[in-house]
Amino acid sequence: MVSFRTSAFTHGESIPEKFTCEGEDVSPELTIGDVSDDAAALAVVVDDPDAPSGTFTHWLLWNLPAETVEIGEGVRQTEQVRNLGDAKQGENDFGEVGYRGPCPPKGDSPHEYRFTLYVLDEELDVEAGASRPPVQNELDAKTRDSAQFSGQFGR
Repeated sequence: MVSFRTSAFTHGESIPEKFTCEGEDVSPELTIGDVSDDAAALAVVVDDPDAPSGTFTHWLLWNLPAETVEIGEGVRQTEQVRNLGDAKQGENDFGEVGYRGPCPPKGDSPHEYRFTLYVLDEELDVEAGASRPPVQNELDAKTRDSAQFSGQFGR
């Protein structure tokens, strides 16, 4: 069974300010383990199911090499990530490419932020910079396994 975690916070606990709009707004370090040898690629999606207008996408990262075991903190906001095997990033719901951290409306109860790893049968056939719907369609068709953890954040 594939494993997915971060050293930045414990599953279900508060996300440190550094990784949110109140701090440096950088992606946390992620650790991946036990990916099957015949997997073709990996993808990561970070979203907020508690957003007032429906699920809000914070990060789309796909076509990571299947042998990836760590994604370092602070992935650059570029359509292609050279140091991650030319993985692609899409447009988040802030209208930017790459990771943007939790930033719920002030006064809301803390929101849950889901970090999901997808293990893929084949690379996603989606251009870098794409928005969530085409990426999700490909994920739905090509995912063989997944793992998830979550954190909380409120302002």
